[in-house]
Amino acid sequence: MDQEYESGGGLVAKNGTPVRQFSVMLPNRVGALASLVKLLRSSRIEVIGLSVQDSRDATIARLVLSNPDLAESIFCEKGIPHTSCELVVLALKEAGPDLLKCLDILMIAETNVDFAYAMLPGPDGKALLAMHVEDYDFATSILNRSGFRLLYEEDLVR
Repeated sequence: MDQEYESGGGLVAKNGTPVRQFSVMLPNRVGALASLVKLLRSSRIEVIGLSVQDSRDATIARLVLSNPDLAESIFCEKGIPHTSCELVVLALKEAGPDLLKCLDILMIAETNVDFAYAMLPGPDGKALLAMHVEDYDFATSILNRSGFRLLYEEDLVR
């Protein structure tokens, strides 16, 4: 079993592979996002999470995908500019109360949320929240100990 150290010095078992998010730069034109999704779907890759930030010249699409390894090879093969990062993904029982509890726990732990967005419902129909945090290992440790259900890449691949 893989092990990691948390900031307090204790050993914690890893629960899975962190969810990977891709940030893909697209031209700001009609149909660019649809073309990307069609390309992914042609390889049976589904979009599980999506956030789009638009500007006058380019669009940044943040994507959580059903097969990140294959998606990355397609991006490289097709010359699609992208980066990736790890996300904390939570399954929320009650979106409003659980969201506030999560944010309060992270605030008390003095760890920052860089960005967050809702994802498409998970395999069991629960609301999913994706967050990029300043310290992935610390945040997942705190949230696990607080009783939150964290999802990992293995949980999302369909």
